[in-house]
Amino acid sequence: MNVEAYMTELGERARAASRVMARADTASKNRALAAMADAIDANRAVLAEANAQDMQNGREKGLDAAMLDRLELTPARIDGMIEGLRQVAALPDPIGGIRDMNYRPSGIQVGKMRVPLGVIGIIYESRPNVTCEAASLCLKSGNATILRGGSEAIHSNQAIAVCIRQGLEAAGLPQEAVQVVETTDREAVGRLIAMPEYVDVIVPRGGKGLIERISTDARVPVIKHLDGICHVFIDAEADRSKALNIAINAKTHRYGTCNTMETLLVDTAVAAELLPELAEHYGQLGVELRGCDQTRALLPGIKAATAEDWDTEYLAPILAVKVVAGMAEAIEHINRHGSHHTDAIITENYTKARAFLREVDSSSVMVNASTRFADGFEYGLGAEIGISTDKIHARGPVGLEGLTSEKYVVLGDGQVRV
Repeated sequence: MNVEAYMTELGERARAASRVMARADTASKNRALAAMADAIDANRAVLAEANAQDMQNGREKGLDAAMLDRLELTPARIDGMIEGLRQVAALPDPIGGIRDMNYRPSGIQVGKMRVPLGVIGIIYESRPNVTCEAASLCLKSGNATILRGGSEAIHSNQAIAVCIRQGLEAAGLPQEAVQVVETTDREAVGRLIAMPEYVDVIVPRGGKGLIERISTDARVPVIKHLDGICHVFIDAEADRSKALNIAINAKTHRYGTCNTMETLLVDTAVAAELLPELAEHYGQLGVELRGCDQTRALLPGIKAATAEDWDTEYLAPILAVKVVAGMAEAIEHINRHGSHHTDAIITENYTKARAFLREVDSSSVMVNASTRFADGFEYGLGAEIGISTDKIHARGPVGLEGLTSEKYVVLGDGQVRV
């Protein structure tokens, strides 16, 4: 296969499809999403068989447990794909909405209209359900998309792509509106990120190495996050039960996700009370703890945390633990060592909670809730295209609105400028 010619053809088809999608009505887009959900439901066995092949290949290639976890399409995850499609269909259509129409002294009216970005290239690893999530959000927001999944999920992604095409066809929309790259050749990625004539924005979802490469080499804008170094800070005025439940859930609910806690910060006033009990729970669940000197004084059996540990996204059952002298030190640590992804405080002090929300520089900041909620589905977006830690255009979980832009519109009645 001539990869450059293949990718160019995908780009040309996507650009043509994007013009159709930009004018597609809400009913057509919703019919497509509903038909996709029905197709996935009807093809559960096919999806499971394709995923089983990917899982077997992954084991033979020595993929680690976190990667295999992200790769697996369990029945519950297939249910989640279906529910996500239906949720996106139920969301308001952002396209065409006009806001802030105001008369100017000349008599013209000036406002802003929400419009699609155009063609979105999405590059991701492992998680085949991203194929469905990305397709649904791009479709509902009036965009065309080119999806390039990892080679480890090629069979799963192609099986999902068949269901997506069936949904588009059922609604009378161009099948080229969602194209899943069929080659595993890495040259396809290099071409996709270097086609500004066909692609308007790139969204990379995967490991730090992938995202750094995309950010460095892309010739089109990128919506990204590099790391998910997330923190939970247990304040001196935390509710004990909440603190224990949240700290355990934030780390152990799933290890291989970007919103999993990687560093636990505990106020020195409650460290002696809480850390031994937390350590017992973590030990039962197989989590390795690495602590500062004060932490190790309370938990003498654990490893010493190194400077590198405070800056590491483990994506594994490993947790760095630090005892801090109050909220100010916790915030300073988070802003210095965090990745601006998701950070939480556990406290019953309203004033401290508000200060934490203001001062922590992350895309999601939480009070008395697990960092695992930093997710488009949980935020009511139906699904997410990814989580952005950038500060321009989109920040946090990127849903429908994050895949759109605004243009100025002017209504006149024959006015000319004098």
